[in-house]
Amino acid sequence: MEDPLHAPATRGPVSTELLAALGRNDFPDHLPTLESAVDAALRATEDILYDDDLQLALLCLYELHYAGIEGVDDRWEWHPALVAVRSRIEAAFEDRLRRGIELAGIELAGIGRGDAGIEDRPISSAQGVAEALFRMAEGGDGPSVSDFVARKATLEQAREFLVHKSIYQLKEADPHTWAIPRLPGRAKAAMVEIQADEYGGGRAGRMHSELFARTMEGAGLEAAFGHYVDVLPAITLASVNAMSLFGLQRRLRGAIVGHLAIYEMTSSLPNAKYARGFRRLGFDSPVTDYFDEHVEADAVHEQIAGRDLAGGLVESDPRLAADVFFGAAAVCLLDELVGAWQLGAWREGRSSLLAALPAPEAV
Repeated sequence: MEDPLHAPATRGPVSTELLAALGRNDFPDHLPTLESAVDAALRATEDILYDDDLQLALLCLYELHYAGIEGVDDRWEWHPALVAVRSRIEAAFEDRLRRGIELAGIELAGIGRGDAGIEDRPISSAQGVAEALFRMAEGGDGPSVSDFVARKATLEQAREFLVHKSIYQLKEADPHTWAIPRLPGRAKAAMVEIQADEYGGGRAGRMHSELFARTMEGAGLEAAFGHYVDVLPAITLASVNAMSLFGLQRRLRGAIVGHLAIYEMTSSLPNAKYARGFRRLGFDSPVTDYFDEHVEADAVHEQIAGRDLAGGLVESDPRLAADVFFGAAAVCLLDELVGAWQLGAWREGRSSLLAALPAPEAV
């Protein structure tokens, strides 16, 4: 379902310089103004996870590897100067994720150092990896957006929830698919099995991105990919950028596997609550089809993801165990931060987006 990203409104010097460069029809060897802007922004940022300028720039750089950006020449995708700039932002982003996980560590992981032994006694069996991931999936005690949507969300808040999800769900599965050629036997087969379901089992109308597009349309929202990028806060962009960070780099193949595994393990019950919430607000099929599909599909996927995908990868190369748990913990960290952002706004009676959505003419 993914369309090219429309050129977003800039949010600071880095995104301004980047989008200006992408609008050029020449390809200089160096982009010194952009490079200087990135260096200055990285020195000045208080927290890259909440830095609108840097997260938007990173999103745009990543979108060059997906469906592209409207009006931007595809030759920019692997331009050395852009790759160098992206690497600088990625290094700070990855470091922030690792520090955030270190600080929240045991609570996020649901496992202690002496128990899971991620550093001291690496888990090397598929069953051990799956059990540790299931403990991580059960360990979160942060704010629950799914509970709020199920019980309390207004129509306006439920529509905002869909907008937050849209920046990933309208291209669902694509960031994880980068990992397929980088995985060995058992893990590769498991990834293909999961992704085949995500892409509708060969039926375009059943692709999960297509189902989500129909959910948005039924709720009176635009379903074009990236339509709402200008109202999404940095922390929401960061949660999507993390997938591309992991998926596009072979050295982080363990992290993208851990990301997908915990994503599947923590999906089924929340999606049942989302479906309940939208039915409470008067919706049914096709708005609820996306959530209903995931209640069943992800209950199956979680077993494959834990044992065969993540566990199979670690059995084939135990050195990747730490990265698998890093990717899983990154999901827990970012989901908690995004949830806190949304619920904090809603409890204060304000929009969780950078600008409130216009009221639908008819839903």
